[in-house]
Amino acid sequence: MEGLNLIATFAEFKELKNIDRPTMMSVLEDVFRNLLARMYGSADNFDIIINIDKGDFEIWHNRTVVEVVEDPQLQISLKDAKKIDDSYELDEEVAEEVKLESFGRRGILALRQNLAGRIMDIEKANLFNKYKERVGEIIVGEVYQAWKKEVLVLDDEGNELVLPKTEQIPSDFFRKGDTVRAVVAKVEMKNNSPVIILSRTANTFLERLFEQEVPEIFDGLITIKRIVRQPGERAKVAVESYDDRIDPVGACVGVKGSRIHGIVRELRNENIDIINWTSNIQLLIQRALSPAKISSIKIHENTKRVGVFLRPNEVSAAIGKGGLNIKLAGQLVGYEIDVYREVEEEEEDVRLDEFTDEIEGWVIETLKRIGCDTAKSVLAIAPAELMKRADLEEETVNEVMRVLKAEFEEEDAEKTEKAEKAGKARKEKEGAAGKVEKVEEKVEEKVEEKVEEERKVEGAAEE
Repeated sequence: MEGLNLIATFAEFKELKNIDRPTMMSVLEDVFRNLLARMYGSADNFDIIINIDKGDFEIWHNRTVVEVVEDPQLQISLKDAKKIDDSYELDEEVAEEVKLESFGRRGILALRQNLAGRIMDIEKANLFNKYKERVGEIIVGEVYQAWKKEVLVLDDEGNELVLPKTEQIPSDFFRKGDTVRAVVAKVEMKNNSPVIILSRTANTFLERLFEQEVPEIFDGLITIKRIVRQPGERAKVAVESYDDRIDPVGACVGVKGSRIHGIVRELRNENIDIINWTSNIQLLIQRALSPAKISSIKIHENTKRVGVFLRPNEVSAAIGKGGLNIKLAGQLVGYEIDVYREVEEEEEDVRLDEFTDEIEGWVIETLKRIGCDTAKSVLAIAPAELMKRADLEEETVNEVMRVLKAEFEEEDAEKTEKAEKAGKARKEKEGAAGKVEKVEEKVEEKVEEKVEEERKVEGAAEE
C-alpha cells in the first residue's frame, strides 16, 4: 500500500506542468539519494533511473565482487553474486535492483512525505515568482470566501489571492461566487508561503482600467501623467496626448461617455475628472479646480503653497464636498492650495487674521485651508458642516462661531446707536426748523395786515 501511495505522489508530481524536466529529475533524484544515504550511509554507489513519462523509477545498488567482504555497502561476496547471476567473476561490478519494499514502511512513508514537501515547496516558489512578475496587472478572480477583514479570491488556476478590507472601495460588497477585478498590489512570503495581495484602491488599478477601456492609452498615443483619488468618492486623472490630432480628454471620455462609464461602474460610481495636462502650473491649477472659475492665483515656490482667489459663489465649487476637490487638486499639482474669497468693497466683512487674540492660530489656518478666510464666510456654513469640512471638534466650532457672531453683534449695536443719534438729531433739527417756519408765518401775516390797513387809509383820503 505504501508503494502505491508513493507512486501516486510521483504521478502527481509528474502532472505539474509548470515544472521543467531538469528540475523534476533533480528533485526526485535528490529525494531518493537522501533516503539511501540514511539507510546505507552513502548513496554514491547507487544508480537511480527515473521514467518521467510513466511516473516510475528504478534503484540499482552497485557493488564489487570480492573473496572477503570488508564493506557490505561497497562489496559483495562471489557466492552472493553467483546467486544473482552465475556469470559473475571476481572484481566485476554487480548491479542489484533495490525494491521499494526493502525501504520498510517507515522509509516509504518518509520518502513520500519528503517528496510531497518538495512538490509543495516548488509549487509555492512557482506561484511566488509567477505573481511577482504580475505586480501591477489586473486579474479577474472568483470570490471563494468573504470575511469581515478580507476576501479570499481564487484565480483561474485555483490559487488563493487575498483582497484586504483596506484595499477595497468603501462601497464594495462581495458574496461567494462573485467575480471581482483587482490589481496585484504586492507579493510576499509569510511562514514560507506566498501571499498575493490584491487592491481596488490603488492608483495603478484605475490606470490599468483606462488602458483596457481606451485603446489610445494602451497604444501609447495618450499618456496618463498623474492620478490622485479618494476611492469610491472622486478621482482626478491628468492625461497628455503625443498626437496633436487626438484630444486626450475626449478620447478618455468616449462618445457620450461610453468609455468612462464602464470605469465609473467598476469603481462603484466614483466621480472621475479627466484633466488635460500642461507644464504651466497656473493653467494646471485652474483645470484641477474645475468647475470653479478662478479670479487670480499667487504661487509661493519657497513654501510650495498657492493662494487662489475666487468669487464667493465659486468657493464651494472649488472646495467640493467635504473639501475633497481642493484636496485632490493640491495632490495633483503638488502644491498646498489655500482658497480666498474676493470680498466686495461695499460688503462689510472681517478677516480671520484679526481674531488671533481670541481664536488660536492653528484653528484659523485650518479654516483658511477650506476656503474660509473671513468671518462671514465661516458664519455662512452650518456648524455641523464646518466640523466635517475642517475636522474640528464641536466645542472648537461653537467657540469660533460665538466669537465671530459677537463681533458682528457689536458692530450692529454701534450701527444702531449711531442711527438712533442721527434720528434724534434729525428730529431736533426738524423741530427747530418748524418753529422758525411758524415765526416767519406770523411775521408775514402781520406785514400783510399792515399793508391792508395802509391801503384802506389811502382809499379814505382819496374820497
